Parts: sequence; C-alpha cells; structure tokens
Amino acid sequence: MTVSGLDLAIFSKRMEGVARKMQNTLLRSARSGVINTGRDFSCCVLTAGNELVAAAESLPIHVMAGPDQMAATMQDFHPGLAAGDAFLHNSPYHGCSHAADLSVLVPVMDDQGRHRFTVMAKAHQADIGNSVPTTYHAAARDVYEEGALIFAATRVQRDYEDLDDLIRMCELRIRSPEQWRGDYLAGVGSARVGERELITLAGEMGWDRLDEMIAAWFDYSERRMALAVAELPAGSAVGQTRHDPFPGTPADGIPIKAEIAVDPEGGRIAVDLTDNPDCLPNGLNLSEACARTAAMVGTFNSLGLDVPTNAGSFRRLDMALRENCVVGIPRHPTSCSVATQNVADRLTNAVHLAFANLADGYGMAEVGGVQTAAQAVISGHEEGRDGRPFVDQLILGDTLGAGSPRADGWLAMITTGTAGMSFFDSVEVDELRHPVLVTERRLVPDREGAGTFRGAPASQVTFAAHGACMEVFYQSDGTTFPALGARGGGAGAPARNTVTRRAGDDEAADGWATLVLEKGDCVTGVSPGGGGYGAAHRREPGRVAHDVAEGLVSVQRARDVYGVVLDTSGGVDGDATTALRRRLTNEEGEN
Repeated sequence: MTVSGLDLAIFSKRMEGVARKMQNTLLRSARSGVINTGRDFSCCVLTAGNELVAAAESLPIHVMAGPDQMAATMQDFHPGLAAGDAFLHNSPYHGCSHAADLSVLVPVMDDQGRHRFTVMAKAHQADIGNSVPTTYHAAARDVYEEGALIFAATRVQRDYEDLDDLIRMCELRIRSPEQWRGDYLAGVGSARVGERELITLAGEMGWDRLDEMIAAWFDYSERRMALAVAELPAGSAVGQTRHDPFPGTPADGIPIKAEIAVDPEGGRIAVDLTDNPDCLPNGLNLSEACARTAAMVGTFNSLGLDVPTNAGSFRRLDMALRENCVVGIPRHPTSCSVATQNVADRLTNAVHLAFANLADGYGMAEVGGVQTAAQAVISGHEEGRDGRPFVDQLILGDTLGAGSPRADGWLAMITTGTAGMSFFDSVEVDELRHPVLVTERRLVPDREGAGTFRGAPASQVTFAAHGACMEVFYQSDGTTFPALGARGGGAGAPARNTVTRRAGDDEAADGWATLVLEKGDCVTGVSPGGGGYGAAHRREPGRVAHDVAEGLVSVQRARDVYGVVLDTSGGVDGDATTALRRRLTNEEGEN
C-alpha cells in the first residue's frame, strides 16, 4: 500500500498529538513549579527499534538524542517486556541527559505481546537526592559527591502497579517527598496516556500500517534534510568559545571547539567534537546524550529550511565524539550534574559560530550564558507550616537570545537546549508557593550584542527571602566570557549577580555560588546579553529607533554604536545618519 502526501501529513499530526496529550498531562498534574509553571519537561514517541518519531513541543536537549539510548537500555536490561511495565531512567551513562531529568519509559505492546513503540515522559526534578539541595551541582567532584539517585531503566511498575519498595526508597532520599510523589505520578500518567493513544491509533489504522507510515515519514524527513544541506556552502569551518572558570576547571575556563564539514552534494553534515578537554572533576561534563543534542541543536538552528527533527533527518548527520571528553562520552563515576546547560549551551554556540564562519548569511551568534540567580534553585523550611521543607527551581528571568542572519535574538531563549520552549515563572505563583518576594523583573538597556541583527537585551530580577531563611544555588556562566558576536556583530554584556543584605550592604556574588539568605536579604541576577550578528552600523535605522522607543537601547548608544542619529521626536534623522554611517564604514575599511 502506498503512502500519499496527505496520508503523511495526517499521520505526522496524529503522532505529534500523542506527544502533546502526554505533555498536557504532565503540565496539568505535576506538583513542582519547575514542571507545572516553568514547563521543564518533554515527552516523545519512539519505535520499537528505538528511533525518535515525534516529540511535539518538547525541549530539544531532552529528546533529540538520548531517548534512543534510553529505550535501548530498557530492552537490553529487560528482554521480557510486558504490557503494564514502566521504568524509571535517569542515568547519564545510559542515555539520559542528566540525573535531574527523571524519565518514565513505557513499552507499548500489541495484543500478541509484541513490542511496538516506547513512550517517554521526562521531567526535571526539583530535587533528586543530591548531597546539597539543588539539582545542578556544579562543584560535585564525581557522581558520588553529587549524591543523586541514579536509575538505569529500573522497573517501577509491573502489571500497571507500583513496586512500592522502590517508591519508598525514593521518598526517603528526596527532600520534599510529597512533591516528588506527585511529579512521579504525573510522569507515569503521562506515559500511560501515550500508551493508550497509540493503542487507539493502531486500532484505527493497524500496527503494520503504522510501521509503513513511520518508514515513509523517516524517508521524507531525510529528503528534507538533504535539501536543506544542499542549500549550504560546501566546506569546513571551526567555531570556538569558552565557559567561565568554575571550581574544578582550569583558571582560564573551559575552551569548547566544534569542527563542521558540509557536503551539499552528498547532503551530509559532519560535526567533530573530539578536540576538546578531558572530563573535569566537577559537574559541568556533558552526558553523551547532551553532547550529541547540543551539537544537533546548533546544526538545526543553522539550516535555512524547516526540517522535521526525527530519526529520518538525523540520518544525514555524522557525529564524532570521544570517551572521557567534557563534550563527549563520560565514564562512570564522572559527574554530569549540569549537563543540560552551561557547557551544553557553549557547545551549541560553538556550532553556531562554525556555521557563521563558513560564510556570511549562515549560523548564529552566541546565546548568552545561563543560570544567573534569576534561575536559582531555592530550598529551606517554611515557617508556620510545621517546618515543611521546600525545594524548587525558579525560572524568573534570563533572556539570552542570539542574533542570526535573519532575526534579532529571541527575548525568552532561557537556554539553547530549551529553545524558548520553557516558560518564565509567574511572579505571583512563585510568591504563593514559596517564601520569596520578587521586587523587580525588567529589561536592562544597552547590554545587547550590537549587530545588523542584535542579540537579546539583558534582564534583571531581584527576589528576597520572605518569611523564611533559604539557600540559593546557581551556576551563572557568562560573567567572565560574554556571548560572542558573529560576522562583525558585537558581544553581549556579561552576567552579574549581587546580594543585598537586610542591613543594606551590597555584595558581589560569584558566578557559581551557594548563598544563605536571611529573612529580608535579596539576590539580584542580571542575565548576559545575546551576541549580535553582522556589523551594527548596517542595522536598519528604523529598527534602531524602535529599540530606543522600547527602552532597549539608549539614544547615545544608537549614535555611538549603531550610527543612527535620532531627532527630538525619536525619529531617524536621515541626513545625519547617512553621514555618520559613511564615516563609520570608512573607518571600518581603514582598520
């Protein structure tokens, strides 16, 4: 039976619909704010052969690579899969992104007991049993010091019933067990919704017809990828960037390098990550899943055509990684606690810069460094509620988007791996749930990476410990090495974090910090600006005037950096702007 274009369009939407129903279940039923408000979760559908079919609006860092390895691990460790099974999986050594991304995998079986699909619901946990109350432990020397609970495709349900011994073990290791139990149930419910929807779909179409549709969908996606690669210039290029110095890193930070080779005629892209430092004695190392995904995100961001992200399009990518590499394949017990952010973002940025170095009109600038205090993990014990413990990640700010050949930086990028899919927290909801008081959340002018297409402006968030003392954990990259521009674009301003004590004294806080806030103390996080793409004095004057009107760029910066002169009404003075830009262009040529 043939598969028409109409058949394929309907099928792809039906499969995306399965993932969306799973996502809606998680969003509406999870208890942690990082899940039900920040939307730090993903759901996907894989074939029985462990190939990614659909992920809808999932976070790229969660699903582009890794679920294939996780599903394969489930099959390797449990060859006798049966209906009603469910497995917990968060091992970074067996395909998971990092330990905080606790995943529920469910094999979907037909009436004859044949394994047909695997569904996965992955959600970032507010707490996963780390030795300190944060799911990002940048200073952990190894997985043991990290302290996280690690599950490598561990069966948690049989015949649709929980294995209570495992559940009790988790509850005894988690700082807020009721919250975790609710998130676990949401994950299981999400996976079961996916299982039910696929069985229903197979009832309509037949299992064998679904297999035919998937094969056709993968072939179509591969053709789209080949067409996208054919539009790129042939050649090789290198992109380089650097992560800030943290505990356990060299004094000058972590250099990150990506080498790309584009073969338009063959429709292939190769990414080589082998020329990078060895794994470090801290939590910044990438899992294999995050190394592959971060490079893939940078690659797909640099394509000119819209290409489905599934196992079919992935056939056209060749990835070179090595063992014991900070952006490669870690060996146990290397800590990968922060694998989804920080170095992962820098790796994506290196790929962006490599494509930008290939030719003008390609690639992107750097997205700003992640996790200022505005995205801190907070913890403590609430007063007036029997000292009930609380722990959660706030996602209150951080803009970060990079300029590209066609658009300004995305205002709510948050991280390259979330791709703007996560949500900023509601201030009011955070204040209701936790003893915090948010006193400001605003954009800061003149901190964007200037360019023909500018980077995102910085954000500034301040919150206070309100009604209880608390610990605040964050690992802010970009305080030392800001986001680089591309093709003549400017770098964004660096990140900044400060503490204001109740007495009124301001203290500069390190990029990586564990803070203890007494009641009334405040912490402020200023995000880095995203890098700009192309020369600033080639930006359309009307765009610059709009940025000034929006409060993103000052009149002085418009003149000095962008070469745009504004009149008293805020409009562009055409003659003065032309003269100024002519002078700036001449100076550029002389240099």
